[in-house]
Order: sequence, then structure tokens, then C-alpha cells
Amino acid sequence: MSPAAPGAATLPAPGWSPDSWRRLPARQLPDFEDAAHLSRVEARLRGYPPLVFAGEARALQAELAAVAEGRAFLLQGGDCAESFAEFHPDTIRDSLRVLLQMAVVLIFGAGTSVVKVGRLAGQFAKPRSSPVERQGEVELPSYRGDIVNALDFTLAARRPDPERQLQAYAQAAATLNLVRAFTEGGYAALSRVHDWYLGFVGETPQARLYQDAAARISEALGFMAACGVSGDSTPAVARTRVYTSHEALLLGFEEAMTRVDSTSGAWYNTAGHLVWVGDRTRDPAEAHVEYLRGIANPLGLKAGPSLDPDGFVRLCDALDPRREPGRLTVITRFGQDGVARHLPPLLRAARREGRRLVWACDPMHGNTVTSDSGLKTRRFERILGEVEGFFAAHAAEGTHPGGLHVEMTGQDVTECTGGSGDASDAGLPARYRTHCDPRLNAAQSLELAFLLADRLRRMRRTA
Repeated sequence: MSPAAPGAATLPAPGWSPDSWRRLPARQLPDFEDAAHLSRVEARLRGYPPLVFAGEARALQAELAAVAEGRAFLLQGGDCAESFAEFHPDTIRDSLRVLLQMAVVLIFGAGTSVVKVGRLAGQFAKPRSSPVERQGEVELPSYRGDIVNALDFTLAARRPDPERQLQAYAQAAATLNLVRAFTEGGYAALSRVHDWYLGFVGETPQARLYQDAAARISEALGFMAACGVSGDSTPAVARTRVYTSHEALLLGFEEAMTRVDSTSGAWYNTAGHLVWVGDRTRDPAEAHVEYLRGIANPLGLKAGPSLDPDGFVRLCDALDPRREPGRLTVITRFGQDGVARHLPPLLRAARREGRRLVWACDPMHGNTVTSDSGLKTRRFERILGEVEGFFAAHAAEGTHPGGLHVEMTGQDVTECTGGSGDASDAGLPARYRTHCDPRLNAAQSLELAFLLADRLRRMRRTA
């Protein structure tokens, strides 16, 4: 079958409707006590304006098609789970700033175009390994993200509340408004590359490297301006586009935000530009894959150690039957010790099937450990080790390592250990703020970007 053009699907998948997932088994969905209340909230959401638009999702898919062809690199990052309590303009700005810094390091250091996708404006729901959490003799429902319940370990806080979906929508809308203002209003202009510096990064090697790169970019911009190339004549110099993404986990919310595009007749999830199915919910015979197969957004597929080549091919057939360029991004999460064993068989399966996919490395989720202090953490050296293994596997198979998917923040947190700043287990409690999983801070994110830029540059020279 020859591939269709990006976003070319105009009709729903056979037998699909926005609510057809309700006929199938569904994992990781909360148990709401009042079904009538839940239905009323979902009905209200169906009447709310879209958060993103079909044309934007199509534009992202076209950019991801360039990634699949080896002409660009995907940078996807942000919070493990967005929080109602920490919602603040400065938090959004700082996370966006780190994403922009990482992107400019990759563009300048590796000479590649970068597609920027944030885990934001919708990343509120979290899958859990157990439906309950136990502390001492008390057992309560697990925390499933602020869109479902609250983190406090009380029965009232942990009871799933449909009204929280309305708050999540409002926060996502405000976040998107601010991100669009920053990226379209001049904050993301390359001429402000020095202004993106975060003070708490201090005198780290990454800070010095970044400031050196910023100075060289400023010199280049001065030369370009003298040649008549400026933000007025070349919009890419003055503004950028950051897309949004989240895990499509809470299916009632996702269904309520699914709308028909008037120009194409296709169904789009208007809560995010790209949505993904998680490692715990990717059964082709169950509800989450059923929902995702019918929407026209670009999709992500989390691939962990339990995904074998046959199951992988079935998922590709379900989620991307028309083989649309940029439609499917495979986000691999094998851990440093598993990437060399589990990734090559999937790469070979994709090649046998004639599929050109976006391959992105999630080096976070497979490298989570519990520290001596009892806090979950991730060691920077193991994160980097999985990235190196990801590149090595692609080099051996002759395929394109297309992207990086990280949980990171612009806050000065102490959640992941290691890196040039030598964050230690003992220092974790100082500023451990995550609601769910540990995130890279700005210094660690920049260090990873510089190392990745060097790896991409070496790969390009070899090619």
C-alpha cells in the first residue's frame, strides 16, 4: 500500500465513532461514584470551544513527516503531570524557556531543524501500577492526576471528582494562551536567546556552553540583518511554534473534546495536537487503541519491554492503516539495560513492513529507581546511557533516530541525580516537588541537549 499524504484521512475508520471505545474493555479509568454527574460534566465539555485546531494538528503531522525522513528532529518535553496547585505563569514560562534552550542547542550544535512539542496544556492524567495506595493500615484509591483526584492521602481528596475535568480544561486553555503569546509575540525570537538563560543554572559547564552558543548566534543574526534577513522578512527568526501533547488516558474527556473538522470531515481530538497511548493501555482489542485509531491527529505509541514485534505490527496496522507520513511516533522506553535487546527487533519489523515511522527515545520511564531516602529518582548517567543505546541501535539497523521525549521542568528541582552538577541521593529532599515522576531540572536538561547535539553532529558527519 502506498502511503497517504499527511492528514489525508477524511472519513472515520470502519465501525468507529467517538464513543465506540465504550463497548470495549478499558484499563486505567477511574471509578466515578456518580455516573450521572460524570455525564453532565462530559456534556458541558462537548459544548466548550476547541483548545487546538485541526489545521495545527495537520501542520504538526507534516513536520513529523520530515522527522521520519531524517530531515528534522523531534524534541518533546515537559511535566510528568501538570498540577493545579503549581499552575502559575512563571512555571509555564520557565518550562517553555528550557524547551527553547534545548531546541536552539540542537539546531545550532547539530545543524538540524527541531520540531518542538510540549507535554503541556493537557498532561493531567496518570496511569498507575495499582488502583489503590496503602499507607500503614489505610488503603485509598491511587492518585491518578489532578484531572481525576488530589494528591493528599485522604478519602475526600482521593475520591474521583468529575468537576476536576472542567478545571483541567480551563487551565489548559490558559496555558495555551500564554504559550501562544510567548511564541508568537517576540519572546521566542532568536534575538532574545540570551534572555532565555535561567539564573539558577549558575556557573555550570552547560551555562558557559550555552552563553557561548548564544553569543555566536547573536553574531550570526547581526550578519544576517546586515544582509537584509530579519524577523520582519523571515518570520522563523522572530517566532516559533510549540505544539502540545498528552497521554489520551481519560477517555470520557478525550471523547468530549473530539470534533469534526469542517474542512476535511475528519474527527480530531481538539485537546492536544498530538496524543499518545501509554505502555499500560496499548492493547489493540481494548478501548484506548479503539479511540485513537479513529482520530486524525498525529499519534504517539509508547513501546516498552513487553511489546514484541508481532504486537508492534498489529498496533501499527490499527493506528496507522493508511501509512500516513508523520502519523505515528513510536516512543521507546526500554531502560538503559533493555534498549539494545528490545529496540532492534522493532526496527527490523518496521523495515519488513515498509513503514517509515518517527522513532523517539523516552529515556526516563525505564530508568526509575527508589533512592535510599525512599524517593523515586532517575540517574542522569542511565538516562544518557539509554539515549546512547537508542542511537547505537539505529546506527546498526540503518534507521533514523528521530527524537527525544523527556520529563523536565524549568524549576530548580532536585529530583534526578547525577550530571555535571553531581546532584546526589542525599540532596533529593531539598527541592523534590513532583507529584508523580522525577524530572530533569534546567541544568540537566541543557547538559542532555549538548550531549545529544554532539551525538547528532557525529552521526551527520558519518552519514
